[in-house]
Amino acid sequence: MTTLVATLRRLELPKAGRVWLAIFAILAAIALFDPVQFRPSVDFTLGALAHTLPFIVFAVLAVSVLKATGADAVVARAFVGRESRMIVLAALVGGLAPFCSCEVIPFIAALLALGTPVSAVMAFWLSSPLIDPAAFLITASALGWPFAIGKTVAAIGIGLLGGFVTQAAVGAGFFADPAKPPQPGGGCRASSAFDGRPEWRFWNHAERRQIFADETKENALFLLKWLTLAYLLESLMLAWLPAEVIAGAVGGEGLLPILTAALVGAPAYLNGYAAPALVAGLIEQGMSNGAGMAFMVAGAVSCIPAMTAVYALVRRSVFLAYVGLGFAGAILSGIVFGSLFP
Repeated sequence: MTTLVATLRRLELPKAGRVWLAIFAILAAIALFDPVQFRPSVDFTLGALAHTLPFIVFAVLAVSVLKATGADAVVARAFVGRESRMIVLAALVGGLAPFCSCEVIPFIAALLALGTPVSAVMAFWLSSPLIDPAAFLITASALGWPFAIGKTVAAIGIGLLGGFVTQAAVGAGFFADPAKPPQPGGGCRASSAFDGRPEWRFWNHAERRQIFADETKENALFLLKWLTLAYLLESLMLAWLPAEVIAGAVGGEGLLPILTAALVGAPAYLNGYAAPALVAGLIEQGMSNGAGMAFMVAGAVSCIPAMTAVYALVRRSVFLAYVGLGFAGAILSGIVFGSLFP
């Protein structure tokens, strides 16, 4: 498990310097090849960051408090009882809990090791990459509350869809042995995700205060670097990408723009913090709301840590089911959201 997490960090969580290097490289390229655009892009990026700052502060503090209190012990209680109840609670927890894709890996490994039905695991796994409290607030800031609430509902709905479809598939004889054999050298205990009880008055404990401080610093820097990159790219998209190109590909009503957006969004991975700003730019250029939702959902489900974790911990049939259910969920989310908010 330690090897898996290290591999995922190398794949998905680049060192902070790489992101800042990309930002400075983009700014240098603008200054060199289009100097007239340099000042507007800088002003746009700083203005967007200032607009988002209250959401960033609240999101960072909320996640830090949840981590310092040890809320994962409460989350673990969802995975007991009847299978249908587990699916519902797993979808809700996955869509609302402050876990990123990498953080759920030991949690999922523990569930599989303890024999939790693969249907509940699938529900949690599908909903978890789509939204968390920080991503919810960032989405609301960039795209408005309907988009943020819609994406949260989509996360829970896709989790429910995946869970109950998987339950039916298991009943039909599929996924009899979903988990891969444990890899040699893994050092994680199966029950590590379930140890301990939450301590809501975390400030009384030096260790938990340190967790709060570390989480605050790490999440603040993480959001700042990714949002800076996202807003910078949005400024260039608005300046350089003709509106008629976007409108022609994913604009208008109907199924085709939504399907196209999901197909483009799936391989073009964007994390949940960078995607809303870019989607806002695409919508301003002519992308429909339904296509924007499909693009965000497909990109989140296909993110590198989520995909790699699924493939590393379960057999190929479960991995393919995850990909298919996530893509279908993205299209359905786009259709429903587009019909409600055309």
